[in-house]
Amino acid sequence: MRSFLTLFILLAALPLAAQAKNVDYLSFATEDERNSTEIFGRASPSVVYVTNTALRRSLFSRNVQEIPRGAGSGFIWKDSGLIVTNFHVIAGAHRLIVTLDDQREFEAELIGVAPEKDLAVLRIENPPDDLVSLPLGDSSELSVGRKVLAIGNPFGLDTTLTTGVVSALGREIQSPSGRTIRGVIQTDAAINPGNSGGPLLNSLGQLVGVNTAIYSPSGASAGIGFAIPVNTVKDVVPQLIAYGRILHPIIGVELASDSWIQRNRIDGVPIVHVYPGLPAAEAGLTGARRVSRREVELGDVITHIDDLRIRNRDDYLSALEKFKPGDKVTIRTRRDEEELDFVVELIESQ
Repeated sequence: MRSFLTLFILLAALPLAAQAKNVDYLSFATEDERNSTEIFGRASPSVVYVTNTALRRSLFSRNVQEIPRGAGSGFIWKDSGLIVTNFHVIAGAHRLIVTLDDQREFEAELIGVAPEKDLAVLRIENPPDDLVSLPLGDSSELSVGRKVLAIGNPFGLDTTLTTGVVSALGREIQSPSGRTIRGVIQTDAAINPGNSGGPLLNSLGQLVGVNTAIYSPSGASAGIGFAIPVNTVKDVVPQLIAYGRILHPIIGVELASDSWIQRNRIDGVPIVHVYPGLPAAEAGLTGARRVSRREVELGDVITHIDDLRIRNRDDYLSALEKFKPGDKVTIRTRRDEEELDFVVELIESQ
């Protein structure tokens, strides 16, 4: 009994002794805890809070007022003041404020948007000299079960850390423009409103994704969050910086709408019009033509681009996004029940 009491007193006194000797409590932490703490310490100065305000006319005075519209997270892409966040965080903004980890506030201008990828790039006006960007990882190296960390500002609570694992890869979610974002990372790291646009990091502290959405009936984290993979971000962000948008390769056609395709139960995507002088016309593709007031005769109906099956406009655009202007692709079509292949060189959208 005496030995047990002595042990209890020694254990109770350990924190006081450690405090008296100024012992670092991280020395008592597990390896995983130390890893999380170190990553948070290195990465949090790169995470920002983005506030979005809009203009609205008062119903009573008819005066125009600036009102809060939304808020989210973001992170420093370049130390020159470039910030990456979600498109839905800044959509409809009249004024954007970026708050750094140390609570300094800066106005920001919008540089480029990609609603189809739910990404946007901002630039801080008169950026300070001490901005620190995040190291970039490779999302193709992720596997289910790997540790990930999310840093953001959920519910406006500044610089919050949550941890978890990669729950699944290759998920698909809908973007604000209605397009499908493919290859999305699913994680159980808690992501709540306000985390949108913040970074998802691996155990090396590298950026592997941009937190963008949650799946939850209540609107709060239910253990299913989604992040845009960093390899997509690395492809999109330079285009937004240079051009303000994504440059989609095109072949020079106008397509039927998805609603018309579904209503008429067409297998594939009909070409409505082929623009003269562009690659599709030069390859010999043809569009639809009206034969009477109520009857349209289909031309080419696109069913494949290379080996990718095309069922709707989203499939078509996603397939072309895998290539660059100057690449040649094989367009397979159905024309009058005959299958045809056309080799078409892609050009840059204007």
